[in-house]
Amino acid sequence: MRLRHIEVFHAVMLTGSVSAAARLINVTQPAVSRILAHAELQLGFALFQRMRGRLVPTREAQILHPHVEQLFAQLGDVQRLAARLRQEERQDELRILTVFALSFEVLPRALRAFRAQYPGVAVTIDALHSPQIVAALVRQEADLGFVFTGVAHPLLAQEHLADGAVLCVAPRGLLAPDVLSRGSVQLADLDQLPFVQLAASDPVGTMVDRACREAGARPQVLYTVQTYHAALALAQHGQAAALIDACTAASADRAKVDVLPLLPRIAVPVQSLRLVEGPGSLLANAMARCMREALAQTLAASDS
Repeated sequence: MRLRHIEVFHAVMLTGSVSAAARLINVTQPAVSRILAHAELQLGFALFQRMRGRLVPTREAQILHPHVEQLFAQLGDVQRLAARLRQEERQDELRILTVFALSFEVLPRALRAFRAQYPGVAVTIDALHSPQIVAALVRQEADLGFVFTGVAHPLLAQEHLADGAVLCVAPRGLLAPDVLSRGSVQLADLDQLPFVQLAASDPVGTMVDRACREAGARPQVLYTVQTYHAALALAQHGQAAALIDACTAASADRAKVDVLPLLPRIAVPVQSLRLVEGPGSLLANAMARCMREALAQTLAASDS
């Protein structure tokens, strides 16, 4: 199949008709029909059957389609990289990726300071999970990423910005009075309590799970969530206790939850990531500095 055949096949698979496919890729209906017929002639089998006015993909088309979608995803990567290279010299745009936990309290503080220095810069922000941030930076789809814990990748340089910690957030009245008077939570204190755990794929969730196993703590896991703020929301609605990072805990409603440090302490490093071979960016450097300052402010507030 030629690239034009693949484009038309993909459009028909998406839309289900020749007319809609023609509108999608901005060509005439006869052109779509002609290219589709030529593709089927070259392949030696039919791709679609007409049923009740619609084109229904054959078994062969259904087998081909996932591979075609993968190809289009790769073409999208190429287009984004080309756009990145075309705009490489621009000094009025900054693209930031961050884990969700840093997007609520820390990043807005950092952006306020950044905006005071660079009021004319257009900033694009996307909140993703750490593996997605790494992949997007490697594809040169962003200038700077912020993640928890270290990331080992040969194409990425990381800079340590701050060390947070894991804190316990629990609905008011859930923790024992002696725990509250002590002013800190140990993993044993959570034994048999209703609990929200982070997914095992999360770096902080992995550390907490390991610590619970080593301490022999067996909280009653009611929920497994993908983000720290989902865990905090469940705690604030009286559902269960959670162990989350200090940056997320900074936005906790202390009228609804008790927030206590976890002992022994589990550190949560915050890192910035960027391409090793990428051009030095004044804007990225400034944003990393603002992020470091915002982290210091947020973590200081969470300790108070």
